Amino acid sequence: MTAASATSPTSSGRRFLFVVPPLVGHVNPTVGVAAELTARGHQVAWAGLPEVVQRLVGPGATVHRCAGPVIGEGGAERPPEVRGPGALKFLWEDFLVPLAEAMAPDVARAVEEFRPDVVVADQQTVAGALVAERLGVRWATSATTSAEFTGALDGMPKIDAWLDGLLAGLRGRIGDPRGTADPRFSPDLVLAFTTEELAGRPVRAADHIRYVGPSIARRPAEPDFPWEWLDPARPTVLITLGTANTDVGARFLAASREAVRARADRFQTVIVDPAGTLGPPATDGDKNLLTVPRIPQLRLLERVAAVVCHAGHNTVCEALWHGVPLVVAPIRDDQPVVAAQVVAAGAGVRVRFGRARAAALGEAVDAVLDEPGHRAAAERVGASFRAAGGARAAAAHLERLAATAATTPPTTTPEGER
Repeated sequence: MTAASATSPTSSGRRFLFVVPPLVGHVNPTVGVAAELTARGHQVAWAGLPEVVQRLVGPGATVHRCAGPVIGEGGAERPPEVRGPGALKFLWEDFLVPLAEAMAPDVARAVEEFRPDVVVADQQTVAGALVAERLGVRWATSATTSAEFTGALDGMPKIDAWLDGLLAGLRGRIGDPRGTADPRFSPDLVLAFTTEELAGRPVRAADHIRYVGPSIARRPAEPDFPWEWLDPARPTVLITLGTANTDVGARFLAASREAVRARADRFQTVIVDPAGTLGPPATDGDKNLLTVPRIPQLRLLERVAAVVCHAGHNTVCEALWHGVPLVVAPIRDDQPVVAAQVVAAGAGVRVRFGRARAAALGEAVDAVLDEPGHRAAAERVGASFRAAGGARAAAAHLERLAATAATTPPTTTPEGER
C-alpha cells in the first residue's frame, strides 16, 4: 500500500523511517525496534516492498512503496554455483546496486512525505544512507550482520577497493557527490544486532558501533505449526536453510534427512523445506521426522536442543539467544564469517555445505547434542545477547540520535577515516 499523507510531528515524539530491502532476514531484526519506538510514543514508517514488510510487521504498518528487484527473480536470479568472491560480486553488481538505484527516488519521496528525524537504513540498502545524506537528514545504520565490520575483507584489498569504487559511483548517481561517509557505516550510529561475545572486536567504524544484541520480539504473522506433533520428552533438532537458499538446498536437506533418520531413536527432527524438495509436507514414521515449508521460528526455538543451518546471521543469533548450539554449513555471502564466529565462540560445529554427507552431518549433530561445552558456550553467548538490551537498547540509541539531530547538522566522515 502507499503511505498516508504525513501529518505534523508531535511535540514529544520523533519520526523514524526504516529503509529495508525485500529480504526477510533484514526486516525481522527491525520489527522489535520499531515496536519499541512506537510504544515510546514515536512515529514509525517504512520504505520498502509492502508485500514483504507488512507480512512481517503487520498489515497496519505505514509502508512507502519502493521499486526494485527481488533476489531470486528475473535479473536478480543468482546462479546456484556462485560462491566466494563471485557471490559477493553478484550480490553487489546484480542486486544491491540495482536495488539502490531503483529505490532512491521512492526513498526520497518517503523522506519528503514523512519528514523523519532519523532514517534507519539497512546496511545493504544503501539508498537509504545516500538519499538521507543528500537531503541533509541524520541517518543510522541497521547492521543485520557483523561481517562488514569484523574484517571480512581483510586480505582481499582488491575486492575492498572494487567495492569502494562501486559505492563511489553509486553516490555520484543517487547521492551527494560531495559526501564522504561510507553508506554501509553511519558516522553517527551503527546498530549491530549481535555482541562482541560472538562477533569479536570490530575493525571498522568501531567508534560508532553499538552492540545491542538480537532484536527478539513477537512477530505479527506466524505460520501454523502442529505443536501436538512435538514430544516434549524427546530432544528436537531443527534443520533450516533460511528463506533465500531454496535454489541450492535440495542435496543438503536430503543428506540431513538421511542422517537424522539413522538417529530416530535419539531425537525427533523438524526440517524446513520451503521449496518442497523432499516431497509434500509430512511426518515420517513414529513421530520422528516432520517436514514443513515454514515455521514460527522463535517459538519453536524455545523447544529445540540443536539447530542445523546455513549460518545465516538471524538464525544463528536467534538460536544462541535461546542457548541452542549449532551445526553450521555456510553457503555464501556473510555466512562463512558467521560460521567462523560460532566455532570460535565454541557454540557449534562447522561442516562443508557442498560436500557434507549423511555420516558427517550425523556426527556433527551428535557432537553438539552430546558435548556439553557447545551448549555452555551457546548459553554464554545468549546471556551476552540479553544483557545487551536488544530492541530496547536500539530504540534508546535512536532516540538519542534523534534528539541530537534536532540541534546539530549531520556529520560526515573524512575520506581518510573510512
